[in-house]
Amino acid sequence: MTGRVFRPASLAELWPLLADGARPMAGGTDLLVAARRHGPCDVALLEGIPGLGGVDIENGHVRLGAMATHADLVRHPLVRRYLPVLAKALAVLGSPLVRNMGTIGGNIVTASPAGDTLPPLYALNAQVEFSSREGARLAPIWELILGPGRTALTPEQIVTAVRIPFPSEGLLHHFEKVGRRDALAISVASLAAIIALDDDGRVVQARIAVGSVAPTVVRCHEAQACLLGRRLDREALAEAGDHIRRVVTPIDDVRATAAYRRKVAGNLLLRLTGR
Repeated sequence: MTGRVFRPASLAELWPLLADGARPMAGGTDLLVAARRHGPCDVALLEGIPGLGGVDIENGHVRLGAMATHADLVRHPLVRRYLPVLAKALAVLGSPLVRNMGTIGGNIVTASPAGDTLPPLYALNAQVEFSSREGARLAPIWELILGPGRTALTPEQIVTAVRIPFPSEGLLHHFEKVGRRDALAISVASLAAIIALDDDGRVVQARIAVGSVAPTVVRCHEAQACLLGRRLDREALAEAGDHIRRVVTPIDDVRATAAYRRKVAGNLLLRLTGR
């Protein structure tokens, strides 16, 4: 399934391999599947490079190392306490095997519209740190992901971390997805929402991101604005859901029709009624 396999021990050893055409490999859950379709390629394993994993609080951000696996993250106390919307998505991502192998950086680079971590990362205003032999840079996740399977990364760049602004406490974090079955499902539609309420139960801030209903995750600013100053009752959420249906651009495929995806995407907000 692969050509030559390299195991660099540092970023300095990695850059020449990428320049020679090797593909960087994190968990391999997507790359190895692609190799079956497109033929073998040289790979450079990232697992032996120090500094690419772990979870830390750094300069007002929660820093998630790109090589942190989904299983590592869903169990980590910092993620569970400060990023519950991401923890909820990780808990329903794939199978235990995929969660043990797959990484947060790999999920970003795969850039699947149905990627479960992506709506939470958009709602969390995540920035992606990516590096090359020229150094490291940061970009908002929505600038890095261009479309299905496409990112702004060059072949000689890798994702090294995800940085999330330290969230306020007391926010409502919600994630939900709909698939064709209850377990091991690829999303037909998914929604991540982070909402701040005042003491009267009215919305003072809302961030909503919807997945699997467009080429990339949709941040629905109209739906967010619709909720401001209102309680999370059925009327407000249904109106916000209508805004979502108007901005998404789903497709028909083997998992669902576009019409069904559009309907579900708007309905997912209704689960917040009375929260």
